Amino acid sequence: MQFKDYYELLGVPRDAGADEIKRAYRKLARKYHPDVSKEPQAEERFKEIGEAYEVLGDAEKRAAYDRLGSRWRDGQEFRPPPDFGSGFEFSGGDDAHDDAHDEAAFSEFFESLFGAARRGGGHAGMTGDHHARVDIDLEDAFGGAERTFTLRSPQTDASGRVRLAERSLRVRIPPGVREGQRLRLAGQGAPGPRGARGDLYLEIRFRPHPAWRVVGRDLYMDLPLAPWEAALGSKLQVAVPGAKVELQIPPGSQSGRKLRLKGRGLPGKPPGDLFVELRVVLPPADDPKVAQAWRRMAEELSFNPRSPTGA
Repeated sequence: MQFKDYYELLGVPRDAGADEIKRAYRKLARKYHPDVSKEPQAEERFKEIGEAYEVLGDAEKRAAYDRLGSRWRDGQEFRPPPDFGSGFEFSGGDDAHDDAHDEAAFSEFFESLFGAARRGGGHAGMTGDHHARVDIDLEDAFGGAERTFTLRSPQTDASGRVRLAERSLRVRIPPGVREGQRLRLAGQGAPGPRGARGDLYLEIRFRPHPAWRVVGRDLYMDLPLAPWEAALGSKLQVAVPGAKVELQIPPGSQSGRKLRLKGRGLPGKPPGDLFVELRVVLPPADDPKVAQAWRRMAEELSFNPRSPTGA
């Protein structure tokens, strides 16, 4: 996806104040409103400046966006850092931007950074509810765990500058928690208009795991095999979450074949499964003995992988 320089889109410097940003947005919105503008690509420009204001006109989103730094340029190929947004506490949506464009018009870039924050909004300004995304290890989802998370929340001081305030929370991770699931911590949000504190919702995301990939409650892993293990079949010890199991490799297995271990995925009702995808790995032929073995096999076997029958 392409990086969007929201400051450039609104034509304001990075240190612009809230009033300057609002004036720039309103001026451009009048210029490019598709109902009245005769500018080329007016509708597209109107959506872009609306999205820019959605971020820069909100102290929380602006503080998060500024963490990306100024090294990026508009239109550059961009992927969010893996930990972007983790532990960043948002108060959610309110009516501050009722003149911004419809949420369906947000770009892929915006969604990659703020999708969860926007979905978490709605009534946060009325209830005091907050939300944040936190990263956990996949192993925490199996037996459960207690973890301490540091949350950063943008706050505006008396001079109007935004600073990050930190707080730490000890949180119980329940067994079988799924990626994207939200944990509710009652009374850990902000004070509402009637004095009672709102709730804090933590959205769970799994850190990348060196062995397993998660799809819903199912796990996927790659298992490298030597050619003779795939051709003749074999029994191998495979590490699965919390244990090791003996896996039977059927004779004649090919790369890409999936073997299913029922109930070895994330716990739940029902639990997920573990799918083992076989990957045949050829020994390198740079050793003379290995190269000779390959030549001998080529001479003795009448095998043509490009033939429909293999013969």
